[in-house]
Amino acid sequence: MRKAYPSDISREQFAKIEDILLSARKKTKPRQVDLYDVFCAVLYVLKSGCQWDMIPSDFPPKSTVYTYFKQWKEKPLGSELSLLEQALKKSGWRGPYQTWSERTQHLFDR
Repeated sequence: MRKAYPSDISREQFAKIEDILLSARKKTKPRQVDLYDVFCAVLYVLKSGCQWDMIPSDFPPKSTVYTYFKQWKEKPLGSELSLLEQALKKSGWRGPYQTWSERTQHLFDR
């Protein structure tokens, strides 16, 4: 059990968006991490603006979190919003960034 962070969403909110996030992954082998913890780690990075290396150790490994982030930030064909944007919008999460490009640009500049 990990500690709660201000950026976390509830399990009930996550249940509403889980199908959106699951659609990005091909089912090749059983998942070894809790997808809720991965999503909360992404929210932590987006809210705090920290570097990937500075994700707290009670979240899944940073390489795992970043891999999921890369999958979720891609826009599906014919969609204006990425899977991550769709999930954030549906969950009602409010982060500090105004636009997608502002939310992610600092992540790629590091």
